[in-house]
Amino acid sequence: SPPGLLLLTSFLLHVKEDRASPTRLVCDNRLIQKYIVEAKDMEKRVGQCQALPALSCPAVLPLVDFTFQQWKSKSNETKRREILCDLALLVGAAAGAQGQVSDECGARQLSQLYRHANSFFLLLQTFSWEEGHWEPSCSPHSMEQTHIATIFLTYRQLVQGKLRFFFYDLAKVLCK
Repeated sequence: SPPGLLLLTSFLLHVKEDRASPTRLVCDNRLIQKYIVEAKDMEKRVGQCQALPALSCPAVLPLVDFTFQQWKSKSNETKRREILCDLALLVGAAAGAQGQVSDECGARQLSQLYRHANSFFLLLQTFSWEEGHWEPSCSPHSMEQTHIATIFLTYRQLVQGKLRFFFYDLAKVLCK
């Protein structure tokens, strides 16, 4: 998958060996803007697919809205873990929805969303400020949805919101 692979490759090429540091992805603001545009495009394209059926097994999606004041008060590690929890739910929702969609257009878009969300998920697991690895034991606020378009909306909001601000916060530390 070229876009997902490109994201992961561009990140891994700029990781320091001692402590993982997403310098290029974080320091080059054009990259996060590119991923925001891609998320908007995916959302638009899925909206152009034939009438997609409601999911018979609802997708569990993270609630990704936040207040800027709350966000600023969190440590970068807390933000990273929160985004990982959100991405874990999104990856699971995309995978579950893929199994329920026979429409080629919808299936193709879900596959792309899965690859992008999973790339960010893998990427964010590669660096940490605390000892130990991320454990999937989080319980983010979530909602069940039967509309496929909501999965894309949630992903776009996550990339445009938490992920963008997280990279902005990291840039202040890593991009001197």
